Amino acid sequence: MDSSLYDRAKRSRIIGVLTKRYKMEKIWLSSYPAGVPAEIDLAEFASLNELFERTVERYAGRTAFTCMGRSISYADLDRLSRDFAAYLQSGLKLQRGTRVALMMPNLLQYPVCLFGIWRAGLVAVNCNPLYTAPELEFQLRDSGAEAIVIVENFAHVFEEIAQTVPTRHVIVTGLGDLLGPVKGRLVNGVVKYLKRIVPAWSLPQARQMRDVLSKGHALTLGMADLGQQDIALLQYTGGTTGISKGAMLTHGNIIANMLQAHAWIKPFLHDGDEIIVTPLPLYHIFALTANCLTFFKVGAQNVLIVNPRDIRGFVKELAKYRFTAITGVNTLFNALVHNPDFARLDFSSLRIPLGGGMAVQQAVAEKWKAITGKQLIEAYGLTETSPGVAINPLDLQSYNGAVGLPIPSTEVSLRDDEGREVPLGQPGELCVRGPQVMKGYWNQPAETANVMMADGFLRTGDIAVMDTHGFLRISDRKKDMIIVSGFKVFPNEVEAVVAMHPGVLEVAAIGVPNEYSGEVVKIFVVKKDPDLTAEALIKHCHRSLTKYKVPHLVEFRDELPKTSVGKILRRALR
Repeated sequence: MDSSLYDRAKRSRIIGVLTKRYKMEKIWLSSYPAGVPAEIDLAEFASLNELFERTVERYAGRTAFTCMGRSISYADLDRLSRDFAAYLQSGLKLQRGTRVALMMPNLLQYPVCLFGIWRAGLVAVNCNPLYTAPELEFQLRDSGAEAIVIVENFAHVFEEIAQTVPTRHVIVTGLGDLLGPVKGRLVNGVVKYLKRIVPAWSLPQARQMRDVLSKGHALTLGMADLGQQDIALLQYTGGTTGISKGAMLTHGNIIANMLQAHAWIKPFLHDGDEIIVTPLPLYHIFALTANCLTFFKVGAQNVLIVNPRDIRGFVKELAKYRFTAITGVNTLFNALVHNPDFARLDFSSLRIPLGGGMAVQQAVAEKWKAITGKQLIEAYGLTETSPGVAINPLDLQSYNGAVGLPIPSTEVSLRDDEGREVPLGQPGELCVRGPQVMKGYWNQPAETANVMMADGFLRTGDIAVMDTHGFLRISDRKKDMIIVSGFKVFPNEVEAVVAMHPGVLEVAAIGVPNEYSGEVVKIFVVKKDPDLTAEALIKHCHRSLTKYKVPHLVEFRDELPKTSVGKILRRALR
């Protein structure tokens, strides 16, 4: 046989063996760190309520959450969330499965309300406090939320849409409401009258959080008999296509992902002695599962950071604690390592620094390790998977450019456009199957069918490569999603707003690299009005889009590249 033909045949057999092995076995299991199981026990908790009950009983006297210098114990959380749940259930008469929206930053009120919603047998709907009125209106109308808990700083936004949404029960809370009678009044007074960051609002139907808890204390709370198939959370996302959709995450989905994460980090944990720092908002699925729930299970003290953008203040807060874990996105870690006071902190207790939401850059990871002595660990996930899919070993010694290994009880498959599995080492769309994969999109069967394959795998929209050790590397995004500081921005949403300006003829939006936020939005515009300016367009966008979605860059062109059928080619603009 010709030697070249022999070599090609040999290589073909090797690839065939690897591909077959990849299809039939979880090759990544051989790379698992010691102590990490291949599978989790999904029957450990029947619902998130069972997790809550067992945890607050075990760690009753320990600190559960700390915010702005005030702490509540697990017993406090049990009492406060019970009172809130009783008010929703017996006071407002909300029926099982009713959706309740939460619109607040990281405050003590968030876990009280979240666990209270679940204890009342209801469904939580997370809302970004930075939403504009149109964005909030869409989410409340789509979810059918009958109640909302909102920080008074943003009550004016809800006021704009109060008559057009099904949300009839409004509970308003001040930033300082759970900080104690003296400090609470002081904080509320400062933000309202000194800093003037609480715009005027008028909602006659609104109830104050402190009154709600007081009334709930005297009301009865019935047992919510929930199971793993019940929906716990509607988490809104653009998904792998552009229109915002509510991912239905069940109690089973979230429990599974919490157990998967716990199994991965358990060898590094000391139950009852962990201090986790939470700068990412709990309304984001990453922080909710990783910080709020996974560390809740082990009785950790969770330090909530209200405004992580204030890096100087954030570092001062970090100096108060011998924290053992911290999660964040690349942009946040980048800001920290460039703060001179950060390098002076004591990192001797830190064991778990975890990055997700967007790619961790090598330069940031290396600078982080040089300062802290700890390797920054990268993970990967998406809203539809509750969110975890893959994570690097916690004993990783250096940056490897991978998003990690698939976590326990998780299957991954890299496929081409026809749904066929690609050979090992070749790029393909990352598809995921496991107990953490969502039930589907709320009231969106067609969109659900677009991403859920017949064999139960979820299309992520991300292009990945797996090496022979099972490590995944994300090489590209199949869709045109833009990631700004870990938040998804879809071009068609931005384009729809820009196109509403009377001076715009055509528009295309793309993401361009940015050293601070990973990417920012750039738009290309063909003018209808020759006097149209970039400043006017940006001002127009601010009225309808959250700040991180607003274009940072505007470029005017005489025409935009298009396909033969007239579709604008975004890729030609990159």
